[in-house]
Amino acid sequence: MLTIVRNAYRTRKKTATVPGSNIKKQICRILYESHFISKYAFVADDKQGLIKILLKYDGSLNSAIQGIRRISSPGHRQYRKSADMPKVLNGMGIAIVSTPKGLMTDRECRKQNLGGEVIAHVW
Repeated sequence: MLTIVRNAYRTRKKTATVPGSNIKKQICRILYESHFISKYAFVADDKQGLIKILLKYDGSLNSAIQGIRRISSPGHRQYRKSADMPKVLNGMGIAIVSTPKGLMTDRECRKQNLGGEVIAHVW
């Protein structure tokens, strides 16, 4: 999903469509709440469904997401405690973290004193 969004921003597309899943819906929710995307919607079909993402640009077609990087991979999981939670660009970006209470940003993890698996960095 992260690669689809990254490539859509690089080619200046208005929307990106990804196959649906619950974790992808939560990632879209976090990106929307952090003002990195304009809108997202789940479209049901006969299979797993699709998530349509409306990408966000400024007046001169600069994308809202300057960079997006997958941190934890299936072969190399990255877990952090709340005290060791990474700050992306000294707080200018966000880290998406999977915790026992669901997906949340690094700031929310520090407030709730939760650790978890660092999924991605977005700036």
